[in-house]
Amino acid sequence: MGAILGKDTATVLKEIEEMLADGLKTQTEPFPETAVEFAKLLDELRALEPDDLKGRLVIGGFTDYPYGEDEMRCQECIYYLVHRKWCDLPELSVPVEPNWWCRLWKI
Repeated sequence: MGAILGKDTATVLKEIEEMLADGLKTQTEPFPETAVEFAKLLDELRALEPDDLKGRLVIGGFTDYPYGEDEMRCQECIYYLVHRKWCDLPELSVPVEPNWWCRLWKI
């Protein structure tokens, strides 16, 4: 663990930071309100090539800031591994910063 797509975690995190800072348009809406909607997003993510980092970010709806009126953040998500700064949802499995968010967020 600690490496993704043949790259170390720090390298992948930097790539993600750069894509988001450069204005990558991600699908923040609609937020999945039901288990069926959540599962549909997981199916879309599973259909991606393993090295499609951009696709994961777009479908996941990643932002590099807290989201919504409740300012949800990765830090409060059940999939967030605090000590690794990692999203442990298998279909995403990417390094993330605590103040980021994605639409697969769960508490």
